[in-house]
Amino acid sequence: MLSFPSEETTFLFPGAAGNIEVLTAVPEKTPAHGSVIICHPHPLYGGTMHNKVVSTLARAFHNLGLRTVRFNFRGVGKSEGIHDEGKGEAADTIALADWLRTLFPDEPLWLSGFSFGGFVAATVATQYPVSRLITVAPQASRFVSPPLAAVTCPWLIIQGEDDEVVSPQELYDWMDTLKVKPELIRLPGAGHFFHGHLLNLREAVEKALAHSN
Repeated sequence: MLSFPSEETTFLFPGAAGNIEVLTAVPEKTPAHGSVIICHPHPLYGGTMHNKVVSTLARAFHNLGLRTVRFNFRGVGKSEGIHDEGKGEAADTIALADWLRTLFPDEPLWLSGFSFGGFVAATVATQYPVSRLITVAPQASRFVSPPLAAVTCPWLIIQGEDDEVVSPQELYDWMDTLKVKPELIRLPGAGHFFHGHLLNLREAVEKALAHSN
């Protein structure tokens, strides 16, 4: 079984449709007490695991004492296979989650994602037991048809109020239909890619999750 690298490492992980290109890292200052998988934005529009929002999330999670696992979706970088509209991407996320569960069975496992990656992460959270879900500018339109099954773990959503790609109001309206609502942080002035607001995003994540397990 592949062990978790002790320093930032890129490697190939066996997935259902071929190898998955994975980037792992560990906190710099303290021993890790949990792990988080971060899903990147839409691969057909330039999304990769090196996206700046994804990298910002990774930095926030390191500061919170978590190992991070980023990976390229099918057909991106060295990941094999082709884009699968979220289904295959969710399956690959679960494969990585199984790996982390085997390595660290008694530690928290979180899921996170940005934009399309938020949709993938939320989908997985309805199928797989995780401790927490964190999504940034998730595509709420994808949650509607078919309806997203209930997410039962604590869920944090960060949404830029000037998002030009994902409609903030569509997200808020969808949240109003839920019996149990996610925690919502609105970032004024932030667009979809958080240009000029990446530090605000990182600080918001760290503050909101500072006392989470």
